[in-house]
Amino acid sequence: MAAPLMAGAITLSWMHSVERIAWEEDWRSTPAGLELVEARVRGSGAGMEPPPEARFVNGVWSWKPDLPPQREVILRRSGATADWRICVSGRCLPMEAYVPAGADPIVMKVCEKP
Repeated sequence: MAAPLMAGAITLSWMHSVERIAWEEDWRSTPAGLELVEARVRGSGAGMEPPPEARFVNGVWSWKPDLPPQREVILRRSGATADWRICVSGRCLPMEAYVPAGADPIVMKVCEKP
């Protein structure tokens, strides 16, 4: 099953399962794969400490992760936390708006052009 988002850029967001703190990542589609443009977290703790290069502005830590473009990103859904959220052009919907609630894992990748 495929759920094309028809977007060159998305924000992937979720709530940390232990700390209950929002985390966001901005991803962009490039010819080399999915590029992680920026990560943001609204706090720290339990394995989510921002790296030394992170900036703290208006209550949010943000940074550019040092990660090469990815061919695919695998997302898991435990059912123990709120679902992933996908934001396209400022419109955010839960993952289940795109794929069934029981779909696991979810593979995020650049769609091949016909």
